[in-house]
Amino acid sequence: MNASLARRPRIYQLLVRTFGNTNATRKPHGSMEENGCGKFADINEAALASLKEMGFTHLWLTGVLEQASTTAYPNRPADHPELVKGRAGSPYAIRDYFDVSPDYAVDPERRLEEFQDLLDRCHAWGFRVLIDFVPNHVARSYASDVRPELSCGTGDNPGVFFAPDNNFYYLQPWHPGGGAPLLLPGEGEERYEEWNGRVSGNNVVHWRPGLYDWYETVKLNYGHDFTTGRATFHLPPADADLDQVPKTWRMMDAVIGYWQDKGVDGFRVDMAHMIPMEFWRWLLRRAHQRGEVYFMAEAYDNDPAKLTDGPVLEALLDAGFDAVYDDPIYDLLMGIYDEGKWCNDLDAFTFTGARFHRSLRYGENHDEVRLAHPNEWGGHGMRVGKPVCAVLFSLGRGPVMVYHGQEVGEEARGPSGFADDNARTTIFDYWSLPALYAWMNGGACDGAGLSREQSALRDWYGRLLRLMAEPAFEHGDFYGLNFANRANPQFGRVEGESASGHWLYAFLRRDAASGQAFLVMANFHPQQTLGDLRVVIPEDAQEWLALGPHVSLTDRLDTAWTGLCGRDGLASAGAAVPDLPPLSAVMLEVAPG
Repeated sequence: MNASLARRPRIYQLLVRTFGNTNATRKPHGSMEENGCGKFADINEAALASLKEMGFTHLWLTGVLEQASTTAYPNRPADHPELVKGRAGSPYAIRDYFDVSPDYAVDPERRLEEFQDLLDRCHAWGFRVLIDFVPNHVARSYASDVRPELSCGTGDNPGVFFAPDNNFYYLQPWHPGGGAPLLLPGEGEERYEEWNGRVSGNNVVHWRPGLYDWYETVKLNYGHDFTTGRATFHLPPADADLDQVPKTWRMMDAVIGYWQDKGVDGFRVDMAHMIPMEFWRWLLRRAHQRGEVYFMAEAYDNDPAKLTDGPVLEALLDAGFDAVYDDPIYDLLMGIYDEGKWCNDLDAFTFTGARFHRSLRYGENHDEVRLAHPNEWGGHGMRVGKPVCAVLFSLGRGPVMVYHGQEVGEEARGPSGFADDNARTTIFDYWSLPALYAWMNGGACDGAGLSREQSALRDWYGRLLRLMAEPAFEHGDFYGLNFANRANPQFGRVEGESASGHWLYAFLRRDAASGQAFLVMANFHPQQTLGDLRVVIPEDAQEWLALGPHVSLTDRLDTAWTGLCGRDGLASAGAAVPDLPPLSAVMLEVAPG
C-alpha cells in the first residue's frame, strides 16, 4: 500500500464555495454576483503550504460535483427555483456525477481542467484528495452532459413503483398526495410539476413532499424495494460480473472509476447506511482492483432507513469501508453541555472492537453546528473545541477531521439564506466565512486579519494534529482511566459532587513497538480550573506501560509543564499532574524518569 494512504488520515474539510471567497458582502439570499464564490484557483500554493505545515494529510474537497443551482451558464440553464435549496444549491443534489460545478471555475468552460489543476497542486504538496460520493439520491434535474449514456432514468419503466433495473422508484396513482403531478414546496406562481413522480431522496413516497423532506432530490434504486424491509440477501455477491448486477450498480461503478482515473484518492460517502451492503462489497472490491483508494462513510445507526438489522457502522466496515462516522461519541460530548452528561459516560463507547480504531472523529462538519456559535455547546465560544477535539482526536487510530473555519473560531452567526440562522455555515447559499476571510487575507493565507485569540487557536490545532502523527496516537492502543478514578476525590471533583469524572476525562495511549506513551487529560468545565489533581493508574496499566521505578511526564500539547513521580503509589495515591484551566487539555508524554 502507498505509504501516504496507509498513514492515519488527518483531514481538512473545505467547501470550495466558501473556503476561498473573499467577498465580505454576505447578503442573505444573495446571488453569486452579489456575494461572490470561492474558486478552485483560490486553493493556491499559499493555502496548501499553510495546511501542510499545520499537519493535514488529506483534503476533502466538499461539494465539487455539479449540483442543481439557480445560476445559469452558456449551454447550462439554471434549475427551476423549486428544485434548488438556496441560491447556490445543495452540494448533495447532484446534477451530473461526471462533472464539477462551473461556479468554482475562473473559466466555466474549462472547469474540469481547473479541477485537474487543483488535484495536481494538492498532490504536489503531498495531500491525498477526497471528494463526495452521493449514492442515495440525485437532483430532480439530473442529466449528464459528460456521460449522457449514463444519465439516471434512461430506459426506466415509470409504469411500476419498483423494478430491479430501474434507476428510480416511480410514484403510482394510488400513492398518498392525490396523484400526478408531483408538486414541491414553494411560494412562486410558477410551480414545479413532475408527471412521472419519483420518490424523494429521504424515502418519502408521496406526491406532495414537505419542506423538510429532501424534496429536491430523487432516491436511487439498487435493486431492492426499500418498502418491503431490510432483507437484501437476494442481491448479487461481491464477485458478480457487470452484466449480473442492477443498472444502478453499473452506473455508480462507472462514476467511481471515472474519478479514480482523474487522480482522486478517495471518497466521503454520503448516507452510506441507506444503500445495500451487498452493493458496497461489490463496489469497493472493484474500486480497490483499480488502485489504492480510501472510503469513509457518513452513516447513522439510529436512522430507520438503514439497510441492515444489525449495527450498520460495523456492517459498513465489514463491507470494506476504511472508516465510518463516529456520531455517537460526538453526540455524547455535546451532551456534557446540553444534556447533563458526564465524561464518565464516554467509557461505554471505548470498546475494543474494530470500529473504535476505525472511526472518523470530528468536532465539526458541514452538517453539524459550529463549536463557537453562541447558542451551541453551552455558548462557551471557540475554546470549547480544545477539550472536545483533544479527546476526540486522541482516542483511537482512526481518521480525524477539521472543518474549514473551525481552526480560527468561525461562529456562523446570523441568517444566510435557505437555512436561516441554524448555527451552521450554509451549504445552500453563496457566502463567505468572516473568520476564514480574515485568515485568507486576499489569498496570502497568512492570518494577518485574525485576532490574537484566533491565531492562538489555529496554532493549537496545528500542535494537536502534528501530535496525532506520533507513534502512540497513530499506531498505539487505548487504556481509559476514568473508571479507576471515580472514587478519587482529587480527580477533578467539584463542589457538591460525590463522585469524580463529571468534567475530567483521562486516558493512556501507548505504542508497543516504539514504547512511546501519553497520558491525555481534558477539562470540559467552562469556568473552573481543576487543581490539586492526582490520577490513579492501576497496576495492570503500569505493566501495560512497562513503567520503570521512576517516571517523567512532559506536556507536548499546550504548556511547558514537566513532572517526576515514582511508580510506587500510582495505584493508590496516583500521579500528581498539572492544574487544568477551564476548557483545556494536556498530553503528557510518559517516559523513564
